[in-house]
Amino acid sequence: MRRLVLATCAVLLAPEAAIAADPARGAEIYNSRCIACHAPDANRVGPKHRGVVGRAAGSVPGFAYSKALKGAGLTWDEATLDRWLADPEAFLPGQRMNFRVADPADRADLIAYLQTLR
Repeated sequence: MRRLVLATCAVLLAPEAAIAADPARGAEIYNSRCIACHAPDANRVGPKHRGVVGRAAGSVPGFAYSKALKGAGLTWDEATLDRWLADPEAFLPGQRMNFRVADPADRADLIAYLQTLR
């Protein structure tokens, strides 16, 4: 019985990041919030997203990045994307994206979807 109580407490007290992200929900978020500026396979107001996870920031050919992003020297992974989506300007002052994803669960789902765009 004690193990059951401890296991239940561990689940209830686990950080949000430990909750599995839902790429299908992330696709819905992408198509409702991101698609106005981004597309998986074409540069628009923002750069294309296919292959973004693992890609060096500021490196999509043919896209005119801000100096801040082009010279950032970072690679997009779960952690950098989470920080970026939470508050792009706080993460990288001088960038040009004026959109935030405040909810951590929404960010996790969106990042899970971006990971499917290989």
